[in-house]
Amino acid sequence: MNELGALKTLAYAGGEWVIYMLILSSVLTVAVIVERYLVSHKEKKYIKALRGRLASPLENGDLQKAAQASQETPGAVARILSAGLRHASAGPSAVEEYISAARSEEKRFLERRLLILGTLGNNAPFIGLFGTVLGVIKAFHDLAETASAGPEVVMQGLSEALVATAVGLLVAIPAVMAYNYFQKGVNDLLSESESFERLLLAGLKDESKGRK
Repeated sequence: MNELGALKTLAYAGGEWVIYMLILSSVLTVAVIVERYLVSHKEKKYIKALRGRLASPLENGDLQKAAQASQETPGAVARILSAGLRHASAGPSAVEEYISAARSEEKRFLERRLLILGTLGNNAPFIGLFGTVLGVIKAFHDLAETASAGPEVVMQGLSEALVATAVGLLVAIPAVMAYNYFQKGVNDLLSESESFERLLLAGLKDESKGRK
């Protein structure tokens, strides 16, 4: 019974607290978007620099210059290639395993905090709807408590309750758009990394055949 009373108290309190929670979520969303944008922008600059430095050494099979370029260039893709080039003497199969491990680690770095955007994008509308339901319950409860009140009391309560749904959508839409944008950016970076990796492995295989 006590639990039922607590639930009734929560329901009759309305959905105003839900709106405040969504506003805090929107601040978190903006913070994550800004942080991920800065990381993404830096990674694009790094890979552009790496592309210019690695193109010639990889095409010519100069693994020593390729290793030096990847070590001197910051960024996730450079770290992936550097992990493989450091173990070039172990052979193509071993290098491929080292690259795969480094790619998984860098993928986690590139996708860091995207879970927050995905979670808010998927759930903020439902949280807003929850606030609206609470607001509707409160509106009808207030009407029942005030016998002399007219329909305008319910209309006012309903309009206030719908604000929660609007705020939920306001949080969700940018979060989903940002999540999709950054996820595509991660996939593009890893795809470009894969093209470098294949050139590197091809050079290692050619080198190992030459030794035979």
